[in-house]
Amino acid sequence: MTLECTHLEDIRTVVPSARGCEDCLKIGSPWVHLRLCRTCGHVGCCDQSPNRHATRHFHETMHPIIEGYDPPEGWAWCYVDEVFIDLGEHATPQLGPIPKFVDF
Repeated sequence: MTLECTHLEDIRTVVPSARGCEDCLKIGSPWVHLRLCRTCGHVGCCDQSPNRHATRHFHETMHPIIEGYDPPEGWAWCYVDEVFIDLGEHATPQLGPIPKFVDF
């Protein structure tokens, strides 16, 4: 494991694909937290969610960096280098209120 991210050039300014986990919304599944792909804008659910769509998206696309998105938290995670990245003022603003699911 490296102490620095070698994929910073892959961070893009993106438009979120949905106001919630894109894939959970399609199947009516709950999520815990949201993650935003900083390569393409896919919004997926975290690994504490039943379907782990953000990690699934990484395995399908190899897009390396996700952002903590619900609410925008100012950090990102590189799946490849396994390190957190401080996004500072470069966090992605939400498109609007994110719907919440009742605890499951």
